[in-house]
Amino acid sequence: MNFKRRLLILLLAFFILPINAFALSKYLVPGGENVGITIHNNGVLVVGFYETENEKSNLKIGDIIISINDMKVTSISDMLKEIDTTSDEVSLQVGYLRNKEEKTTTLNLKKDSSGIFKTGLYVKDSVTGIGTLTFIDPETNKYGALGHAITDNKTNIKFDIKDGKIFKSDVLSIDKSRDGEPGEKNAKFYFDTTYGTIEQNEETGIYGTYSEEYDKTKTLEVASIDEIKLGKAYIRTTLDNNKVEDFNIEILNVDKKSDTKNILFKITDKNLLVKTGGIVKGMSGSPIIQNNKIVGAVTHTVINDNTKGYGISVIKMLESME
Repeated sequence: MNFKRRLLILLLAFFILPINAFALSKYLVPGGENVGITIHNNGVLVVGFYETENEKSNLKIGDIIISINDMKVTSISDMLKEIDTTSDEVSLQVGYLRNKEEKTTTLNLKKDSSGIFKTGLYVKDSVTGIGTLTFIDPETNKYGALGHAITDNKTNIKFDIKDGKIFKSDVLSIDKSRDGEPGEKNAKFYFDTTYGTIEQNEETGIYGTYSEEYDKTKTLEVASIDEIKLGKAYIRTTLDNNKVEDFNIEILNVDKKSDTKNILFKITDKNLLVKTGGIVKGMSGSPIIQNNKIVGAVTHTVINDNTKGYGISVIKMLESME
């Protein structure tokens, strides 16, 4: 009896072991490839309003519509199906989230002269863009990219992911950064050439399962935050078509306490500065490598000085990846 009781206690202790007690990956395949990104929100995000003759609702920018007349809504097409009715006037009961709290309101609609309902709402249920692959774990085929969350550019609301994918994307040209204004990569999308799924959208990046073939032998050791040193390092990124290149930087400061901005660096590579003028949009996720170890990923540019940027520690990304 005592043996069985001790066994039960041991089993319970095993199953409640906290997740952060499990070891993080020690070796990763560094990225640098440009990837296209599409993510679908779990609900319909309100991003603006336009004038109509309809009675105003209580909805605000940043609200997420999750139901219409008690029917679950996860996309704009779901929303349109519920609105599409033969009646000239309709009163909708709208369920929505505001700061993660569920609320309801009434939205009164009326068809215009062309027979179309006007909601007065600008809404969004997905976003497509580009970023940079940071790493792939060869043991699990899980990847990390971006180094920051995907948010709506108008509301800065983080997308509550329903599903998404990364796919092939070639860089066609670069709009250079100038006078504190970050430039951007211009790319061509190949939506049918999928590289992987997006399963998490976290403050530290996006994560999922990588499905494309890659060389699992080209690994680098993972560096802890304590191992990051001031001085020379390099970033790996793509500026032309799908060619991955290394560019020199200098690490200026290491902040171990920050959740996302652990590394302050300056671009020292003349070739990179000639091509981009500094950090550009689409460079987020570019791995930072020092002493033959992957230490982090590019995340942000410094306001008014695009030759400087911030990076997140790769340890922070691994801790967020399920």
